[in-house]
Amino acid sequence: MQITSNRTRDLYLDLLKKSLLNLIYLDNELRIHYILSRIQAREGFEIGYLKDIRQTEGERYADYSQARRDGQNYRLPRGFGVYSHTLLGTARLDNIEQLVASVLAEDVPGDLVEAGVWRGGGSIFMRGVLKAFDVTDRNVWVCDSFCGLPEPEVAQDAGQEFHTLDFLSINVDTVRDNFSCYDLLDEQVRFVEGFFADSLPTAPINEIAVLRLDGDLYKSTMDTLEPLYDKVSPGGYIIVDDYNIPVCRQAVEDFRCANGIYEEIIGIDWTGVYWRKRL
Repeated sequence: MQITSNRTRDLYLDLLKKSLLNLIYLDNELRIHYILSRIQAREGFEIGYLKDIRQTEGERYADYSQARRDGQNYRLPRGFGVYSHTLLGTARLDNIEQLVASVLAEDVPGDLVEAGVWRGGGSIFMRGVLKAFDVTDRNVWVCDSFCGLPEPEVAQDAGQEFHTLDFLSINVDTVRDNFSCYDLLDEQVRFVEGFFADSLPTAPINEIAVLRLDGDLYKSTMDTLEPLYDKVSPGGYIIVDDYNIPVCRQAVEDFRCANGIYEEIIGIDWTGVYWRKRL
């Protein structure tokens, strides 16, 4: 497939990124946080203060905007990062666009798969990229338990408490609705529901061009790589979202070592990495 520069397509994908990150209406998030903080402190607030909050709280707005762009929502007040449809940040969304464009340009066969989707933002963006390039013969596979992360089951994950974080538990209907918000829910979007150990070995996924992992845990990462890695086409890409989490990094390193995978791991930002399966 020949890829040519297209200003309209670029503008659409840039707007889609900003929408998924909720950067366009970040001032409303700031208003909500301000009101909640005043209520918790049992203090009043002036409506006029909220009108131009980008100016009245300009420094905080800039900090929040940068944290969202960086995909570093942990820098925001507790509970603040729950309004966007993705926590990936700009660099990891850019990476999805670049790698999908690469497999399209080079005709690497296969679908796009995300294992661990939260509110669906990464998968929505994958579908948006296919739509922008007018691709009708590839699917986006949206794989998740849709009920949060499992409790630790292997020694490597001992002490991890992701299963206690309620905000990570997003049901499948919410994710479907989020796709619909962008007019991107159609027959090219396929859902695989269940914990990876149960759902991925039997998922009807045949060929993969881009495989994106966002499972946090050692076992969840292994439970994705083991059934799906061999389905990645030569020249396809593997993206790991949580490489900064030690147990996830260990799973990736253990899998690569056990399977003789030596392709270079390339950093995306402070947590995301990817490599290309050798041709």
